Amino acid sequence: MQNTSKDTPPIEESYDKEIEELSLVERYYTPRYRVNFEQQGDDFCVLFHSNRICVISLAPSHTVLTEHKQVSKIIYHVSPNVDRLNNTVSGKGKRGAQILTPSSVIFYLNCSDGSQYAVRSCVPGKLVEINDQLMENPNLVTERPSDRGYLAVVLPTIPVSGRYKEELLTPEQYLSRDT
Repeated sequence: MQNTSKDTPPIEESYDKEIEELSLVERYYTPRYRVNFEQQGDDFCVLFHSNRICVISLAPSHTVLTEHKQVSKIIYHVSPNVDRLNNTVSGKGKRGAQILTPSSVIFYLNCSDGSQYAVRSCVPGKLVEINDQLMENPNLVTERPSDRGYLAVVLPTIPVSGRYKEELLTPEQYLSRDT
């Protein structure tokens, strides 16, 4: 079909082609970073969605990634009374979700060299889910940390979400920091 109107461009010229080049994460999430949380190299990325959901992953500067470690096992039993695999969430209000503080351990990464790393929430809120794909393939954490290897999803309250989004490092601050 031929375009008969001189003012209307063809449909293939009517959308922004640069959007196609952005990943899902780049399009819908705002990244923020927490560096040296408990020790040097203990770095996390928190992806904030407009609905305030936060996706937690390792930052590119986390020791597990910079030292190319192999994750051999994930330990979900983080204390005598808390096993993250027992997190049961239901309903719109996320009833039954485990409550997290920024320093709460979500799980531990055990590496093949014997080292262990605590994965922390970085934001307070309700634990909506842990990435269950990591149970079968723990190395997704290192192979695909920004998408399939995400660690957990946390739902902070509205005021807390905005505050932490402002307090954590922006991508520019993260990239320009002294390492």
